[in-house]
Amino acid sequence: MITIREAARRLAAAGVASPENDARLLLRHAEATGADPEALVAARESRVPLQHLVGSAGFRYLDLAVGPGVFVPRPETEVVVEAVLAAIPDHPQPRVVDLCAGSGAIGLSVAHEHPSARVDVVEVSETAVEWLRRNLGALRDDAQERVRVHHADLEAAPTDVDGQVDVVVSNPPYVALHERDLVDAEVKDHDPGVALWAGEDGLDVIRRVVQRATVLLRPGGVLVVEHSDRQGESAPEVFAAAGLVAVSDHLDLTGRPRFTTGTRPS
Repeated sequence: MITIREAARRLAAAGVASPENDARLLLRHAEATGADPEALVAARESRVPLQHLVGSAGFRYLDLAVGPGVFVPRPETEVVVEAVLAAIPDHPQPRVVDLCAGSGAIGLSVAHEHPSARVDVVEVSETAVEWLRRNLGALRDDAQERVRVHHADLEAAPTDVDGQVDVVVSNPPYVALHERDLVDAEVKDHDPGVALWAGEDGLDVIRRVVQRATVLLRPGGVLVVEHSDRQGESAPEVFAAAGLVAVSDHLDLTGRPRFTTGTRPS
């Protein structure tokens, strides 16, 4: 039986960022499920994402099922959920739309944590939608009833709430094509390309999200969009160019630029 110490040594040599933590989680998963610990460690050495190997990713208060074909949610995105919740604390039945929803991390968290939020989650990838529906099925019944899933392009759905949405939120693709070499192997080789690449400047999808949000949002409604830590100035410029006001950029818990907010004028 491979030890945590040996597994951690091998993972560190392979360039894994958190070798001891990953070794511990992999061996715990092997013990709990009967999986081959050697095979798990070898796969992680080859930079298969930890979350793919254990089948889930912790995100705020949820344990999300993830695997090949869906973007693995990151801890830094948790502050985006906080921004959404901060925008709707006094709304009795706020309406939220999550564009480019992936596994459902943001939208499902909002439904789970707000007692009456009505959430539309929109995702274009058929494989990602399958993971999203699986995660929706794990929510408590009252939260499930307040979520609608749309397998559609972000411009196509939802179709019945234009001008009525309190918050539009998105963690869209935002990696520029020339930044491929900056992306970790786990991301570049295993996260779906549709969730990563966004044109020459990384803003192609953010522009589409902003334009769609200007239609969905009610006057005074808020847009919240995650971006890379290299887009702390360029992403707000996209918001301002679309006519949004009170545009502001925000840092994540590591102090890096992480998301932009803006308001549709009243």
